[in-house]
Amino acid sequence: MSDLAAIEDEKQKIVDEFALFDSWLERYEYIIELGRKLPDIAPEKRIPQYRVAGCQSQVWFDARCEDGRIVYEADSDAMIVRGLIALLLRVYSGRAPDAILATSPQFLAKLELGSHLSGSRANGLAAMVKRIHEYARALSGAPAASA
Repeated sequence: MSDLAAIEDEKQKIVDEFALFDSWLERYEYIIELGRKLPDIAPEKRIPQYRVAGCQSQVWFDARCEDGRIVYEADSDAMIVRGLIALLLRVYSGRAPDAILATSPQFLAKLELGSHLSGSRANGLAAMVKRIHEYARALSGAPAASA
C-alpha cells in the first residue's frame, strides 16, 4: 500500500471512529483518552526551539527522517491538545515527505472539530499541521512554501 493510500485509510478510520459517538462530550472524552496514551516528548525538547507558535497551550514538535520517512514527536501541556496531536501523528508520522505534503488536513473538517473547538484551539490545530508540513519540506529538501 502506498503512503498516500495508507494516509487515506487512516483518515477514514478516524472519521469512522468519531461517527461511533453520539455526542460531542463522548468525542471530547475520546480525544482526551488519546492524549493520555500519547508518549511524552523528551524534556530536553520542551524548549522554545520546538514550540509551535499560534497554539493556546504549550505545544512542542520535533521530527526526524528514518529510512526516507518522517517520524514526528509532539507533546502539549493540555490533554485535549495531546489528543489532537495523537490524531495528527496517526495520519502523518512514519510517512514519506511527498505523501505528507500531498495530504491536506481536510479530514479534520469531516470530524467537525473546527465548529466544536474554541477559535484559539482551532488556530493551534492549523499551526500544528503547518509545522508538520514545514518539517516534511525541510527533511525532504523541497523548497519552502511561499506565504
